[in-house]
Amino acid sequence: MDRAIRIRLERLLGSSVLTADSLGGAHGVRHYRLTLAGGRSAFAKIQDQDLSGNGPDAVSAEAHGLHWLGEAEAAPVPAVLASDSSCLVTEWIVAGPSTQAAATRFGRELANLHAAGAASFGAPWRGFIASLPLPNDAAGDWPEWFAANRVLPYARIASDAGTLSRAETRLIEAAAARSAELAGPPEPPSRIHGDCWSGNVLWSGGRGWLIDPAAHGGHRETDLAMLALFGAPFLDQILAAYAKTAPLADGWQARVPLHQLHPLLVHVCLFGSSYRDAAVGAARAVLAA
Repeated sequence: MDRAIRIRLERLLGSSVLTADSLGGAHGVRHYRLTLAGGRSAFAKIQDQDLSGNGPDAVSAEAHGLHWLGEAEAAPVPAVLASDSSCLVTEWIVAGPSTQAAATRFGRELANLHAAGAASFGAPWRGFIASLPLPNDAAGDWPEWFAANRVLPYARIASDAGTLSRAETRLIEAAAARSAELAGPPEPPSRIHGDCWSGNVLWSGGRGWLIDPAAHGGHRETDLAMLALFGAPFLDQILAAYAKTAPLADGWQARVPLHQLHPLLVHVCLFGSSYRDAAVGAARAVLAA
């Protein structure tokens, strides 16, 4: 870590930074484990460049999301110690094992987080998911909002990059057009993590901590579909505890491919054709429903 960034962090924190150990990084953001005065550990993200090109960027959006999720006092999130437009420092969470008991507790706490609700679908800050802008324009109707803000923008990015063919893009557009038909009974906006794959659940102290959010007012089934996408540990226990706390509408399992369209398209945009078949397969499952 160069001296200028260390000084900037110390000013933000009001504390000396004794050590800064690199933990790598991703999507133009460097990660560090900091040792602060008094021996306290912290986690820092330093953005290399302004990913948005204008105004608030990725780490700023993450700070907003952590504050907002934490206000629900439901599923735990790391406390934000300091942040600005390109630096984020949070408390250090010591990782531990996932267990059935922790998964059951996490299912209950995730249900309580969602129940805290949101003013509308979307969020009052500019969103990001990894290095990609995440449209957060507010709306009162989830199916239309989901298609316009979570599916079609990423289908266009992938199509413009040549990763999706014209036929594949049309297929995904057709699936998005069925959102209203397949969304299930209308639900009010839930307070969701927004990028709730298994890697963004940190197990510690018998609880599942939510990290790296793309938080917004959304549909609660989106977080559950994300947990299933890459295989969260003890998923059955999570879902059972969730449903006992906040029962899901009939047919939610059939709606999983609809909710997975967005994260799969994000992966197509970020990582290329290796995720194309999965995204197209989800669209076909939506159209076959």
